[in-house]
Amino acid sequence: MQVKAGSIVTKTAVIKPLHRGLWFAAPLVLLVLAILLLLGTWQVKRLYWKEALMADIQQRIHAEPAPLAEIEALTASGGDIEYRTVALSGTFDHTKEQHFFATFQGQSGYYIYTPLRLADGRSIFVNRGFVPYEMKEPAKRAEGEIAGVVSIEGLARARLSAKPSSLVPDNDLAKNIYYWKDLTAMAGRAGISPGALVPFFVDANAAPNPGGWPKGGVTLIDLPNNHLQYAITWYGLAAALVIVAGFAYVRGSRNSNE
Repeated sequence: MQVKAGSIVTKTAVIKPLHRGLWFAAPLVLLVLAILLLLGTWQVKRLYWKEALMADIQQRIHAEPAPLAEIEALTASGGDIEYRTVALSGTFDHTKEQHFFATFQGQSGYYIYTPLRLADGRSIFVNRGFVPYEMKEPAKRAEGEIAGVVSIEGLARARLSAKPSSLVPDNDLAKNIYYWKDLTAMAGRAGISPGALVPFFVDANAAPNPGGWPKGGVTLIDLPNNHLQYAITWYGLAAALVIVAGFAYVRGSRNSNE
């Protein structure tokens, strides 16, 4: 009888601290649960924001082209001009075109940025489109070097204030090859003063150029939207935590009552 009594005391002594440990862990479990729920809710908010942004961009790119002056006014007021349709006219200065290294439809080559001289004497760089690597030199696509006044429709693109990442190579101005769109460098190399430069770019639409090159309509609008998957992941982890914690509590309660 004494042996059994001793066994009971030992069992109780082991299990009660275990059950108390579950209660000590409760604040940590609640804290982790709150963090997981907050992360899930934040991703839901990001999902709504991203969907609204994508809808806004779709509305912009399908809107009627606005006059260049309207886009300039929006820029001056600090507004967002990205992907807004714009119409403009002027004369290309093909001797000052700049080459931006790019990949388009699986092919390496260049986007051709050419200054378009406006009626008021200022210039704006137009991304006329893509040419393959071997067609970098204008002489190999002479048909596309349009002379005289032309009318352009396309999408306004904001200038970059700095290189987007340290992983991006520096622009090679000596070879006229750009790896990021440095409008100041492009203008300087083309001999365009800051006062005579429109402070943003235009990506020309897909209207064909003579000879087929450059090939316009190259603007890529790629906005990843994985927020729903992220929200499901965080909420799923929260649910799993509740299940595991509940199972541990029930099991601990049963053991403490035996």
